[in-house]
Amino acid sequence: MFSFFSSPLQQFFLIVAILASLLTTISTANIGYVETNRSWRQEQVDEVRMEMVERIGNHFEEGGRPFYVNGFNTYWLMALAADPSTRGKVTETFADASSAGLTVGRTWAFSDGGQGALQKSPSVYDENVFKALDFVVSEAKRHNIRLILSLTNNWKDYGGKAQYVKWGIAAGLKLSSDDDFFSDPTVKGYYKAHIKTVLNRVNTFTNIPYKEDPTIFAWELMNEPRCQADPSGNKLQSWIEEMALYVKSIDPKHLLEIGLEGFYGPSTPNLLQFNPNTVASQVGTDFVRNHRAPGIDFATAHIYPDTWVSSSIPSNHLPFTNSWMQSHIDDAGNVLGKPVLFAEFGESTKDSNFSVGFRDQFISTVYTNILNSIRRGGSAAGGLLWQLFPEGTDYMDDGYAVVLARSKSTSSIISLQSRRLQMFNSRCSWRRKLICRRN
Repeated sequence: MFSFFSSPLQQFFLIVAILASLLTTISTANIGYVETNRSWRQEQVDEVRMEMVERIGNHFEEGGRPFYVNGFNTYWLMALAADPSTRGKVTETFADASSAGLTVGRTWAFSDGGQGALQKSPSVYDENVFKALDFVVSEAKRHNIRLILSLTNNWKDYGGKAQYVKWGIAAGLKLSSDDDFFSDPTVKGYYKAHIKTVLNRVNTFTNIPYKEDPTIFAWELMNEPRCQADPSGNKLQSWIEEMALYVKSIDPKHLLEIGLEGFYGPSTPNLLQFNPNTVASQVGTDFVRNHRAPGIDFATAHIYPDTWVSSSIPSNHLPFTNSWMQSHIDDAGNVLGKPVLFAEFGESTKDSNFSVGFRDQFISTVYTNILNSIRRGGSAAGGLLWQLFPEGTDYMDDGYAVVLARSKSTSSIISLQSRRLQMFNSRCSWRRKLICRRN
């Protein structure tokens, strides 16, 4: 083959040179978008093989193995990525999460109207902000972390349903309430157009369409939807059913959830006793009825005893947390036949009786309820702490920030939960029940 060289030694050096050239080519290919997006990042991308997570009965699976979740919320990642001076904090967040064994993050895939918005007006987008979302997704992939991407907000922060209604009014629609978001055909059309744009987006860093990317764990219709204009829940239920089917018509591969806080509603009067207060049953949501909608793959519930029950009597928080979680685990498994993810939970440093020790106790209580459910083959799929912060972002703190480097005891509890869930994920399989190897 190499007869034009006079000695075996020369042949050897040629082979070495060829191999070195091939390795250089492969290394450059792994860097990929760095050459074409030099202003965004200049780090080598580590290829991580992921498969789509699926729902099988009342649990998640990836590649035939259980996928239990220990995760986090950091909703403002896209906003930080859009600013070159804070972009590095996105990478830090994922690095911190990965070091604690966290596998799923939840963040916003919306910013509607206002300064720095992703969607400046209906179907008009800022491409630089969209690239920031691309960067968030690509960094999550690089750190082997999946994302739940929420598509709009019940609250006015980052625009949400109020901004959609403002756009409708500006277009001449006769709207009287932010809750018209759920029923007006034109406004629903604005939201559907956003769904279509995001799901069909091709990531400028990875060249993978969002709807094909297993980095995305699930889509979320709305952060904490409420429709107080209709306490019966009919208006919100109709919207959920319509939007769930629309999402699935574009992307049948990914999981989909609603974004609910978990309040029980009129369809289950016997369960109202588990709500944190009487107002919770009057906001137009219904944990059981809403999650029965076709296309909704799993249930969610949030846990905020400090704002729902009492900010000054922490002794009430843990009993409420136990009963709240157990009722939702039971109903998700026995009534819905779906997993339930506790997608937000936290205790605020702004509470009058706050202490790190009590926050640790609260987090441990949440984790223990999840573990007990898993051991029984129950429907608890995991939890997402609200919320994980990197160093140097205190100005964004809503009171719930957890900076792992500053909170050694909290960090240890989170890491221990990650290791425990990883044992279930790596050693167990479902054959009518959870079967686990001992080693």
